[in-house]
Amino acid sequence: MGVSSTGNRLLRALPPEELEPLLPQFERVQVQKGDILWSVGHPLDFVYFPEAGLSSNVAVMSEGRRIEVGCFGQEGMVSTASVLNADRAPHELMVQVGGPWLRMAVGTFREALRRSPALHDLLLRYTHTVMMTVSQTAMSNGAYTVEERLARWILMAHDRLEGDELSLTHDFLSIMLATQRSTVTLAIQALEGYGAIQARRALIIVRDRGMLCDLAGNSYGPAEAAYECLIGPFRRTAASSA
Repeated sequence: MGVSSTGNRLLRALPPEELEPLLPQFERVQVQKGDILWSVGHPLDFVYFPEAGLSSNVAVMSEGRRIEVGCFGQEGMVSTASVLNADRAPHELMVQVGGPWLRMAVGTFREALRRSPALHDLLLRYTHTVMMTVSQTAMSNGAYTVEERLARWILMAHDRLEGDELSLTHDFLSIMLATQRSTVTLAIQALEGYGAIQARRALIIVRDRGMLCDLAGNSYGPAEAAYECLIGPFRRTAASSA
């Protein structure tokens, strides 16, 4: 059944006259924490536009090691490969925090791109920001400490989730940061020592976002600034955390 409105911020960046005829072509589905919607090489049958939650694109190596290369929430869509006319998933898609998503069959989506230059242009701009995020992640993994990378990742999750309580486990963060669980534990303790966060079992509570920004340094910000310049706001306001 089609939908008549959406909480996806990317779609809402479209002019109303472009968005209104597009929405009935979507169906709303519920994704759950832990869902893997596709694996590397899986046929891309649908595109998805999240309305809530947090998910990750995960690169999978031949020996099975998994490393996050990008995260997204209600500001984004998957898979940008479909925007570029690829038909296979380049990464694993892992849901970290569930919620409602809109989905559309790829064939219908590509027809919508042909009919709407505004949609096509918007999603090309979004694809550019995704590429920036991937390159920023690569730079961060190679040039920044685990504490700096953890601060960056918490900021990225905080941007996309409601409230200051983030449901994140140490095991999940070890995948996100491409490091061992024990190393993540030490990094979390360091950020707690700075007063930036408070950690509980499977929960990170943001206490001082400004401190997280200081700790993350230049590892955080360029891709987010590009999104806001090219598409529109999606980050939380400074007033939402101390």
